[in-house]
Amino acid sequence: MRTREEALAYGLTFPDTYQEAPFHDENWQLVRVRGSRKAFLWTYERNGFIHLNVKTDPAWRDFWRSAYSSVTPGWHQNKEHWNTVILDGTIPDQDIRRMIAESYDLVSDSPSRRIYEAVKKIPRGKVATYGQIAAMAGNEKMARAVGNALHKNPQPGVIPCHRVVNAKGELAGGFAFGGESVQASLLEEEGVTVTNGKVDLKTYGMKWN
Repeated sequence: MRTREEALAYGLTFPDTYQEAPFHDENWQLVRVRGSRKAFLWTYERNGFIHLNVKTDPAWRDFWRSAYSSVTPGWHQNKEHWNTVILDGTIPDQDIRRMIAESYDLVSDSPSRRIYEAVKKIPRGKVATYGQIAAMAGNEKMARAVGNALHKNPQPGVIPCHRVVNAKGELAGGFAFGGESVQASLLEEEGVTVTNGKVDLKTYGMKWN
């Protein structure tokens, strides 16, 4: 990803978003969330490159800055909560998209964000069902959305989607990070017994009311 057009086009793929140039300066193009009007993607040209300002979780802020020299503290924004991403070709597209997606989730009350926060509550050594996560995220009927969100998990090291199983305790054959065998391995490392691709929910199921 090297151009403003690519960044804006990706930002506009998220629900209820729109583009705006609020400063009467075409160099500044923002993508906002409808309703709250909060901006999660700022784009501008500076020093010959397109720059993006994206909101970041403080837990990941320094990770991104240390991983890429082209990710710096937010220019003209709160440096604790914003990063600047310089599109100079040194950052893989998938990571640029992850940072934009994280920014969107942080400024919106999206179902995905609620799902990810619910998954973070599953303790080590326990599992939860898609239905449980849907209920914890505020809508017990969106179990399918839970699966879709976890397949796009932007922070696999932080959001433990391997702890989510179906209503029978069965693992996901299409587990996003390598298939059922990887999910089983991650669970077993945490002390969860997996037998024939299945977890005993009576023993390892998370209790939630």
